[in-house]
Formats: sequence, C-alpha cells, structure tokens
Amino acid sequence: MLGKQNIAKIDWNRMAQLAAILFLAFLFKAYYSAASANDLRWILAPTTWMVSLITRMDFAFEPYGGYLSSDRTFLIAPACSGVNFLIISFLVLTLGKLWRNRPHAFRWRFLPAALIAAYVATLVANTARISVAILLRPFTSDLTWIDPAEVHRLEGIVIYFTFLLLVFFVTEKTDRSTSIGSAIRSNILKGLPVLLLVYYGVTLGIPIINGAYHEAGFWKHSLFVLAVPIALVLPLVAWLTDHDEEPKT
Repeated sequence: MLGKQNIAKIDWNRMAQLAAILFLAFLFKAYYSAASANDLRWILAPTTWMVSLITRMDFAFEPYGGYLSSDRTFLIAPACSGVNFLIISFLVLTLGKLWRNRPHAFRWRFLPAALIAAYVATLVANTARISVAILLRPFTSDLTWIDPAEVHRLEGIVIYFTFLLLVFFVTEKTDRSTSIGSAIRSNILKGLPVLLLVYYGVTLGIPIINGAYHEAGFWKHSLFVLAVPIALVLPLVAWLTDHDEEPKT
C-alpha cells in the first residue's frame, strides 16, 4: 500500500513539473510575441556587446528598434534576439531531464538552473549567428543565384540547430555521467526524434496555430526550417548507428 502511495506521489510530481515546464515556455512565447526592442534589452544588450567584441563594430540603441551599427547598415532587432532558441533550449533541457529521470521527478531547483543554462546558450548561439552574418556580408551581397535574405535564413537555421544539438549532447553526457559508449549513443538516437519534435513544434507548430500559414513566404520559410535540421541530423544518425554496432570478437 505504501509503495502505491509513493508511486502516485511521484507521478503527480512529474505531472506538476511537466505542467510548469510547458507553462513557462508558453509565458516566454507570449511575452516574446508582444515584446519590443525595449522589452528585450535583457538579451539584446549582452548579445550586441559580444557581437561588438568579435566584429569590432559599434552599435547604438534605437528605442523600439534595436541596436543599430554605427554605419547604419545592420540592425540587431527583436527578431534577432534568439528568444525562440531560448525556449527550445529550455524545453530540451527540462523535458530531456524529465524523460531520463523516469519514473522519478527531478529536483525543482533544476528548473531555474535550466533557464540560466538556456539563457547562456542563447547568448553564445545568437552571438555566433549575428557575427557570422555580419562577417559574411561582403561575400553574400553580390551573389546572383541566391537571395542574401535566404543566405541569412539558412545560416541562422544551421547555427541555431547546431548549437541545439550541442546542448542536447552535453546534457546527455553530463546527466548520465558516462563516456560516449554504445549505451549513450543509443540514448542519443532515441532522443533525436524528440529534439526534432520540440524544434518543429516551437518554430512551425505554434506559428501555424497562430495563423502564420496565411502570410506570404511562410511556406518557403517552413521548407528551410524542415529541411536543414534533417540534413544535419541524417549524417549524425548514420555515424551513431555505425558506431553503435558492437565489435566482433
């Protein structure tokens, strides 16, 4: 009888944690959808500072616009804040933890720790994305076979998803405290579909629910969002599958 009571408590605790995770993700998404550059200075300001260190460009804050470069050719706007990446990283960290700890719940203090980790990862990923975009401008502005905006979009998806994979791998490695052996490779293979589901849910699922499919260019953008992560994951899956085979003795 006591065992059943403990299992019930554990199940309710896990349900409460799942609800808290989804609620926090919803709050961030709702906040971001209505936020101006002034509201997002908590993430735009440190990102701009790090971008300045790498690119040697000076930026000044334009109220409700963002951080404009001194030559007025590049604007770090709310769309460049990386809040979607922060939400996805937070979900990957917390849902992954909840999955790996089953049937037990994790400690509640992991939630604020995951938020901080997702914030730091977002700053690094966002700095890399914006810096690469700035440094590539001399090479992409004269391209005739592809639109510079599409190059920027492609570069952003590649960098963001690569960093998301790094977040996923690091959490798998540190949470299980094992070397990259056959067991952890198997767990990574099992977790990749969940990672893709979370990524597509935030980047495509929520916009579709909000009616973004009526907007011009949404489906073209969706094609990039769908195809690029799969193109990055497939070689990784092939490598993990190949190395997951036990050597013959």
